[in-house]
Amino acid sequence: MRSAVVVLVSVVSPLVSSAEEPALRRPVHTYSIVARDAATGELGVAVQSHWFSVGSNVSWAEAGVGAVATQSFIDPAYGKLGLDLMRAGRAAPEALEGLVAADAGRAVRQVAMIDAEGRVDAWTGENCIAAAGNHVGDGYSVQANLMLSDAVWPAMARAFESADGDLAERMLQALEAAESVGGDIRGRQSAALVVVSGTNTGQPWKDRLFDLRVDDHPDPLGELRRLVTLQRAYQHMNAGDAAVEASDHEAALREYGAARELVPGHIEMAYWTAVALVNMGRVDEALPMFREIFAEDENWAILTPRLSRSGLLPDDDALIERIVKERP
Repeated sequence: MRSAVVVLVSVVSPLVSSAEEPALRRPVHTYSIVARDAATGELGVAVQSHWFSVGSNVSWAEAGVGAVATQSFIDPAYGKLGLDLMRAGRAAPEALEGLVAADAGRAVRQVAMIDAEGRVDAWTGENCIAAAGNHVGDGYSVQANLMLSDAVWPAMARAFESADGDLAERMLQALEAAESVGGDIRGRQSAALVVVSGTNTGQPWKDRLFDLRVDDHPDPLGELRRLVTLQRAYQHMNAGDAAVEASDHEAALREYGAARELVPGHIEMAYWTAVALVNMGRVDEALPMFREIFAEDENWAILTPRLSRSGLLPDDDALIERIVKERP
């Protein structure tokens, strides 16, 4: 990093005062990645640590603005203030430099920031617990502290650069690479992944594509990967629901089918696929599916007549009775 940017220091209050410093020295030692997808503009953060609920403070991202990972003896203010500065037009390296200069505890901080244009930088304080370091690449930064060895962040960089797939997949592979060379010297406990869209629509619930946390788990990365797959399936389910609202049952069936391919055996995904088939007039195809679903949990049979009153199944008593008769 370059020398302190005075203009940035003047627009933010110091991150740490002598009275506040003990409360901010939470040892969230970890490895993480901040990155931007050059093709889509998506921004993301992914992290793993032997610390409870690592994602609640380390990972910050805002569509069309940037992403921040703040770790080591953590000060979460880097997340909010970093996004504020980037939203105001500061490049990520400038924002980070100014915030570090204003921080009396900078020697124990580790922070990385990337902005919506892919400008990126990282800081590793000289008193971060070894092994500690970072690597800033083209459109990403990987950083780690309290690692078993200094092989961790180079392995993350190689994995991210060579990975295929979308941003979530590439960041997952970077985390898995860190673990493959030893990871956190203390072991593993929690993980998180956030991906936001490249442009800000003003509707953050649409802009946040992935927002997943594993707060406490013996295999947090394995569980995080499972949740990413489940999130992809539910994205298809949501698209299917939107197609149902538009009475496009063919599209709904395609989306529900894609969801079921990702998560075979998921009862709710099977149920709404069967509902879509009924609405397309393909009742004979739907009945065996209803039979399996009702055998697993008969509450779905209790639910089915209620769908007619909401317009999600035809208002046809004979048809509904025929479906419910599949209940064991």
